[in-house]
Amino acid sequence: MKVKKMLAAGMAATMVASLGLTGCSGSSNDSADTNTQANSETAAQGGDSAETEADASAESDVEKPEKIKIMVDGTVFTQANARDKFEARWEELTGIDLEIIQPDHDAYYDVVGQTFASGPENWPDAMILSSSYYTGYAEEGALWDMTAAWENSDLKASGRVTGEDVIENMKIDGQLYGFPVTRGNGCITYVKKAWLDNCGLEAPTNYEEYLAMLEAFTTGDPDGNGVNGDTYGVSAAGIIAAEAPYTNYLPEFYQDAYSSFIKGDDGVWYDGFTQDNFKDALGRLREAYAAGYIDKESLTNGTNDCRNKFYEDKFGVFTYWAGTWNTNLKTNLEAQGLDGELVALPPIAELGAYTERNSPVWCITATCENPEGVFKYLIESMLDGGDMQTLWTYGVEDVHWSTKAETVCDNTYEEGQFHFEESLERPGTQYTKAHIDPMLSIVTWENDPGSAAIPEESKNSQQIFNDNCVQAQLVPSTEEMATYNGDLTTLKNSIIADVVVQGISIDEAYARFESEGGAQWSQMIVDSLNAQ
Repeated sequence: MKVKKMLAAGMAATMVASLGLTGCSGSSNDSADTNTQANSETAAQGGDSAETEADASAESDVEKPEKIKIMVDGTVFTQANARDKFEARWEELTGIDLEIIQPDHDAYYDVVGQTFASGPENWPDAMILSSSYYTGYAEEGALWDMTAAWENSDLKASGRVTGEDVIENMKIDGQLYGFPVTRGNGCITYVKKAWLDNCGLEAPTNYEEYLAMLEAFTTGDPDGNGVNGDTYGVSAAGIIAAEAPYTNYLPEFYQDAYSSFIKGDDGVWYDGFTQDNFKDALGRLREAYAAGYIDKESLTNGTNDCRNKFYEDKFGVFTYWAGTWNTNLKTNLEAQGLDGELVALPPIAELGAYTERNSPVWCITATCENPEGVFKYLIESMLDGGDMQTLWTYGVEDVHWSTKAETVCDNTYEEGQFHFEESLERPGTQYTKAHIDPMLSIVTWENDPGSAAIPEESKNSQQIFNDNCVQAQLVPSTEEMATYNGDLTTLKNSIIADVVVQGISIDEAYARFESEGGAQWSQMIVDSLNAQ
């Protein structure tokens, strides 16, 4: 049985090495692939045939589990944030014993790999997986095929689901092995309104206008301090990002180019790095970097470095997460005595659309004794439009949120006004959400108790993003992908840095790509993808 491959000691290390460039969503304080085609043998790993699953799922009286064991990352309330209260409320609502395994957020996928490698007897019933790990473990037969459970679910029949396209995008060879309870979200470009005003500019709508704005922000006096040329246009956490969709921090320069593997409209896979449009993107980046429009430290910046520079008024254009982060950026700018108004840009004409990352998914392991029950009482219930969705979205009443009349972090609320409580882990700040971001939910929710508490700027940027995004493709995992893509990605990123920062020619860069094995690795991976 293919699932036995998971017991190999090297499996976890291989997956971490080859897939570690993709990440999972972060906590409420920060957020952002490869996949595999699972065969018919994988579909049977839950113990039943597809026909039997359909019959079982169609029954209205799915057996209720007595206990569910889950493995979760830091997007679920941690011990420091009253996870015990969250767990107690969940058990109160379901009457089911819940066991939560929660490694440190940064070490989550190390522990996931160790858990799978340690043997099926140690696997939880359900767990959160990012798209990379989801596809890899599905290929290995470690995940239960929940296609029939979803198709026959009360949730699907309710008509409340608005994100069926998100669910469909997570299917592997037509089968669903993980369920996304939210959209994946992505980065949108923010521009300081005060800087536009100081330079007499309107928000750009195409690349020419975008570049003119960067020039004005770099050579003029956009911050109004009376000094020309002491600022720069844009900063980013890397010239190319460390995780899919890779180009998301500098999208106006990359436009339609992509650094990794893509399936064309003709159904054929290719490596975007080898295409002429990617070479054009490198040229745009090199020119803007040489002109000083791009922060010279972008190659080594982390997201925290960029945020701090933005708050220090060193630059004016920042592509970062849509939604809640609009308010976070605004609040922190105002805390520095600066104007916090930001313009959330629709994608410029040459970009066309922002890229939405693949959402993390809830998966049920192949060894779960009652997968239909876990799907219904754990996963499906998260989006019930009632008490359970409130719990997963906002947390526990009077612990994480409240409607009592009180003052929290110098903010005063009237009786009946929904608000978040002070963070237990970060005193002086308030919670902003729980596991499910209400602006990213894939269902309509008529009685959302916290909808009025979401700041307008967050709603606005999230809506602009949702209206102007395409989902990142789920890339199949193959043996060649697992073997070569880690080294290939490292080489690509080094070449990108050489072109943009060091200014080497495109021809010289791609000659290196050829001589150091990149072209060969790339072709081997492309061939394996197209052979599936």
